[in-house]
Amino acid sequence: MSDKIAIFASVKQQVNDIYSTLAGLLSELKVLRGTIDSQHAEICSLNRNIDKLLKENRELRKRLEKYEQPPKNSGNSSNPPSKEPIKAEVERRTKSLRKKSERPVGGQSGHEGTTRKKVEMPDEIQEVSSRYCSECGRDLSGVEGVLDYVSQEIDLPQIQPIYRERRFYKKVCSCGCCNRDYAPRRRGGNAIVFGKNIRAIATYLSVVQCMPYERLQSLFETMFNVRISQGTLANIVREMLEKSRPAIALIERMIKASAVVGFDESGCYTNGKLNWSWIAQTTYLTLVFRGAGRGAKVLEERFGDSLKNMVAVTDRHSAYFAIDFLNNQICLAHLLRNLEYLNDIDKKQAWAKDVQTLLREAIHLRNEKPDEVIPKDSWLTRLDELLRKNLDSRRKEFNELKRGIIRCRDYIFNFLENPAIPSDNNASERGIRKLKVKQKISGCFRSGTGADAFHALHSIADTAWKNGQSPLDAILALV
Repeated sequence: MSDKIAIFASVKQQVNDIYSTLAGLLSELKVLRGTIDSQHAEICSLNRNIDKLLKENRELRKRLEKYEQPPKNSGNSSNPPSKEPIKAEVERRTKSLRKKSERPVGGQSGHEGTTRKKVEMPDEIQEVSSRYCSECGRDLSGVEGVLDYVSQEIDLPQIQPIYRERRFYKKVCSCGCCNRDYAPRRRGGNAIVFGKNIRAIATYLSVVQCMPYERLQSLFETMFNVRISQGTLANIVREMLEKSRPAIALIERMIKASAVVGFDESGCYTNGKLNWSWIAQTTYLTLVFRGAGRGAKVLEERFGDSLKNMVAVTDRHSAYFAIDFLNNQICLAHLLRNLEYLNDIDKKQAWAKDVQTLLREAIHLRNEKPDEVIPKDSWLTRLDELLRKNLDSRRKEFNELKRGIIRCRDYIFNFLENPAIPSDNNASERGIRKLKVKQKISGCFRSGTGADAFHALHSIADTAWKNGQSPLDAILALV
């Protein structure tokens, strides 16, 4: 019996030991679980902080990119020179897309110089001789002079206005008819009007030379001794708008019948609101007009079905490719500038330089053979080889431009197959640049009528210039 009690006591002791051991393990397990939960919470907090830091890092890198990448200017983008800071303008003037020539600077050897020729019948002759001897002071008025040499001087006479009085007479026929072969009397009866030369010069200086009315008023009073108000100057330009309508209609009809037309558009502020100035131009014609928007609808409303018979020379603005033109030619000057920007971003890469070389070689070939039809297939093959290259390791701007070139691939080398198509749209940009000069000087147009008058008269003046005629003579013809 005692042995059984001893065994029972021993077993009980072992159970108690096991129980205490399990209790200790359970306590340790709770501590470990608390530690794990605390560490898990800390890890979750760290993960949240890491996500936040990664997000902040991405945002900071994105903001930093615009400071790291080279600035865009008129040499590597479509930004106009007027929006460049002074530093960028200085750098651009020392860097050009045009390759350096092997020829020396200045006039070339064998170049025939030009000298202004003397007129045979001068308007005025002046005899110049000494009146007294420079040595002894003796009177030389009775000494006959010997001709030494002859020179001619070009000068302007002092400008004075001509006041012309016009008297109008009516004649009564025996039949009783009262004849007046002149315009009806102006309001006010005896009002003074300005003649055609003053009106033509005022229009020429305002439109062609882009002078604002305040400076124009000062010029007339200072140089011509004619006092004229700014309101009268504005009215003169507006009156010329009505006189220009037949000429503008003729230019528009001729452009509609043209096979190759260059287009461009630019912002135009009128009475504080943004409008758009459009240009349609050929080698001999310029038509600038104002539109409400920048979309394809503006051209479709203006030119209608004639667009189907045109080859449009444009930049890569999407509106031009939404129009059913006969064909398109994109401006390679724009494309070369876009590629130059990639060269500025990454100076070690060769892809952009290779594309530039291809485009320049095509332009050079056209310049050497201005009248020949050059097949474009081999040029497209070379371009496709460059477009197949993987640019994923480069910055995103490379693939963006590559995709843009792929979209307009069929419109890059059309100028090779048709000598009448230019390789760039520089003529359109030059034609519309006058508007930007006017706006930079005068701010904006105060009314739609004033804006339309400037567009119409600039169209006529630029068309005259393209045809070797004086813009002033063209405006005089309107008067």
